[in-house]
Amino acid sequence: REAIATVVPAHIREVRERRTEWLAKTRAAVQERLTKEIAYWDHRANALKLQEQAGKPGARLNSAEARRRADDLQERLRERIAQLDREAQISATPPNVIGALVVVPAGLLAAMTGKAASSQPADTQASAARARAVVMALERELGFEPTDREFEKLGYDIESRVPSTGKLRFIEVKGRATDADSITVTRNEVLTALNKPEDFILAVVRFDDDGGHDVRYVREPFRQEPDFGAVSVNYRVEDLWERGTGPR
Repeated sequence: REAIATVVPAHIREVRERRTEWLAKTRAAVQERLTKEIAYWDHRANALKLQEQAGKPGARLNSAEARRRADDLQERLRERIAQLDREAQISATPPNVIGALVVVPAGLLAAMTGKAASSQPADTQASAARARAVVMALERELGFEPTDREFEKLGYDIESRVPSTGKLRFIEVKGRATDADSITVTRNEVLTALNKPEDFILAVVRFDDDGGHDVRYVREPFRQEPDFGAVSVNYRVEDLWERGTGPR
């Protein structure tokens, strides 16, 4: 009902206003262009007719051909204007519902299932961005110059420059809740780590219930390439955490 009573009328008004303005400009341009061509060929036909009556027919064009061109252009103008008139007749059809979405609060689901609602950040773009921000800040505290490269799909998230030497540290960041069991890494990330063993760091950021976090840097985190057909590989968080050290 809301769509029929409010959304559709508002949308049709917006579309009609834009369309009417465009059609008016198009109509004026078509009218001007074709009217000038019609006038030219009409004048040409009359001039050729006078030449023919005076016994001086045109070598390449006669009055009948010129008149035919003028008449064809007149018919084309009529058809184009009629087409624009039809396009101006804008109407809306009744909307069809092709999908629906039910939003259920996490608290309600927790009450129904008997499980406590988790406040931990999930493995989403938001938590990933938060984890990168944490590591970027740590790198600056350590005296390095970090740059976020996450969207360039290079096999790591942060490129951190050592000011004294210009050398680069390549850091892949994984943000997880404290009770998360695994970390997923892509084949590209694993291969990058194996190709740059001295410069690659896997930074694991664990978020606490109270909003705090802890960070471990894992050097040489992966020991072998994934299977040829593997797109990603899962690793146990605890195994990586135990092998990690504080940021340095």
